[in-house]
Amino acid sequence: MRDRLFIDGKWVAPAKGGTFTVIDPATEAVVHQAPAGTGEDIDAAVAAARRAFDEGPWRKMSGRERAAVLRRVSDLILVRRQELARLEVIDNGKPLPEAVWDMEDTAGCFAFYAGLAEEMDDNPEEAIPLAEPRFSSKVVREPVGVAGAIIPWNYPLLMASWKVAPALAAGCTMVLKPSELTPLTALELGAIVAEAGLPAGVLNIVTGLGPDAGRPLSEHPGIDKLAFTGSVPTGAKIMAAAARDIKNVSLELGGKSPFVVFADSDIDKAVEWIMFGIFWNQGQVCSATSRVLVEESLYPALLERLVAESAKIRIGNGLEDGTLLGPLVSKGQYDKVLAAIERGKAEGATVAGGGRRPAGLNTGYFLEPTILTDMPETSAVWTEEIFGPVVCVKPFRDEAEAIRMANDSRFGLAAAVMSKDRARCERVAKAFRAGIVWINCSQPTFTEAPWGGYKQSGIGRELGRWGLSNYLEVKQITAFESDEPWGWYIKPA
Repeated sequence: MRDRLFIDGKWVAPAKGGTFTVIDPATEAVVHQAPAGTGEDIDAAVAAARRAFDEGPWRKMSGRERAAVLRRVSDLILVRRQELARLEVIDNGKPLPEAVWDMEDTAGCFAFYAGLAEEMDDNPEEAIPLAEPRFSSKVVREPVGVAGAIIPWNYPLLMASWKVAPALAAGCTMVLKPSELTPLTALELGAIVAEAGLPAGVLNIVTGLGPDAGRPLSEHPGIDKLAFTGSVPTGAKIMAAAARDIKNVSLELGGKSPFVVFADSDIDKAVEWIMFGIFWNQGQVCSATSRVLVEESLYPALLERLVAESAKIRIGNGLEDGTLLGPLVSKGQYDKVLAAIERGKAEGATVAGGGRRPAGLNTGYFLEPTILTDMPETSAVWTEEIFGPVVCVKPFRDEAEAIRMANDSRFGLAAAVMSKDRARCERVAKAFRAGIVWINCSQPTFTEAPWGGYKQSGIGRELGRWGLSNYLEVKQITAFESDEPWGWYIKPA
């Protein structure tokens, strides 16, 4: 576990020498004292990134040269995936198989953007047809500059890769600030990129508390682009900070995603995908389908099966074989989720299953998979993101009501629909006001496809070619090709 910051290709002590505590959420034991960066360290990291962008070789390299480094990063992550996954479990609490999958996806993300970097060499510019024959015009894409990235604690290294990989592929340099709850694998990324041959200053990693390191990064005048994943309130503050300097910003924020299940659905398949949509990663997923809408005729049988199957989920330390639900990430998050359940009950919700600390797990931030019913549509548990293993289930009468209820949210990140009638699924998918829609499933995420939401769920798209575009500026270059004089002010003799 690293005890220094990664700035300008070197491991350096925080300017003020501070540390903060890293706690294993399964045991509540202190596992590390991580380096606590502050504004001075952010200044140093931004300065290093600026020098690397303005004077260094990275943005001047061909796409293929950058791709070679990104592929080495991918390979090194794969070689170390078991070790990195164990660090992620200790830091975040998720089951080890989920963490291993995250590491494989992280490696895949770097490999994917290596491919797009190579493609940039094949298409360095785009000719623009003009109606005026005396002119030619073309478009070139250039790196946006120095990017700042602030990432969440639910997928620590994977969310870092969603920002770092496309930024580096584009030729940008970056300052990365991970969550103070989960700093361990982000610091390891510094060692990995150094071993892969990334030039000094291209990626800088500053751990620390939000007010001490995150805020100075979001407000720093030397940053050209800000990318943030996290809560709506924090996203709003970052957007306000970016507005002062008219910074390029992309935000991936919260969600309260609906899952509409029609009566012709197979109950086994529906229950499996409902559970995967809310209990994976302890429900700490921005796109979690936490509002389940079930057609009235199927509702009683599906609810009974969902309660029974959820009670079978093995809860425990993520490092133990067979664990399918680990602890919540921190005491603060655990308390927030419990408070949300209590508020839901006060507003009329019924706890159909779970809602308590599991028997025999007296240490750690563990919570049973929780199923709530009977809540009014105005209830906070129905309208607000809980970010825990809590699903709200309500019946609906017909397709029109399902669509109305699904779209009645200030969020619009994701939505899911299940039915054997594919035409109906396609119709409902088009009616959803959400940036990501799943048919007959929930949560599959592919690096090739865009990721982002409508409404208060964010601005912009990550992943796929859209993720690369986040870190590119578009420049028009137009030339006057005629030998004839323009003649507007100076008339031909």
